[in-house]
Amino acid sequence: MNATYRDRAEAGAVLADRLSAAGDPGVVVLGLVRGGVPVAAAVAQRLGAPLDVLVVRKLGLPEAPEVAFGAVGPGGLRVLNEEIAGRLDGAEVEAVVRAETVELERRERLYRADRPPLRLDGRTAVVVDDGLATGATARAAVGVARQLGARRVVLAVPVGAPEAYAVLSRTADEVVCPERPADFGAVSRYYDDFHEVPDAEVVAALSGSG
Repeated sequence: MNATYRDRAEAGAVLADRLSAAGDPGVVVLGLVRGGVPVAAAVAQRLGAPLDVLVVRKLGLPEAPEVAFGAVGPGGLRVLNEEIAGRLDGAEVEAVVRAETVELERRERLYRADRPPLRLDGRTAVVVDDGLATGATARAAVGVARQLGARRVVLAVPVGAPEAYAVLSRTADEVVCPERPADFGAVSRYYDDFHEVPDAEVVAALSGSG
């Protein structure tokens, strides 16, 4: 099978051409760290829109960390899936929240540097990642963007699993996902270059030198 995209930059260019948010003066493009940031940088450049970073940490069940019961975002925001979180006692929830908040704050210091705290009041937030597998991080990011005051939240991903796309279509105001193959597999299958994005590449993209 031939990959759909050469790299994340090409994927971002394709996404930008599909976005109805083009021309919206209130739009801000938010890259999910780390792999979503190079995609978001290409989207922002094509749209002539500001680029920022949205740092979100999933909250995983202590016995099954891959199962998310919520997420934490900037400024102490938390989004909980009460159906799952309700199975835990308060002390278990708080222990996971504390651990993930420490990592979130570390990443915020690293990636935001001298940027002011993220505010989305009345804005159209275009949340960008490099792919949509389970959709857990994307769902958390949409919830955090709404809590940060976004008027409208658009999720933009170059490729995604059909099941995750269906779930996110009920969560975000709009989902732009050009490729939704039935035999999805993994995000990496759809890129020639799917290297692990280092912190330095994220910082460079956000500073405009990437």
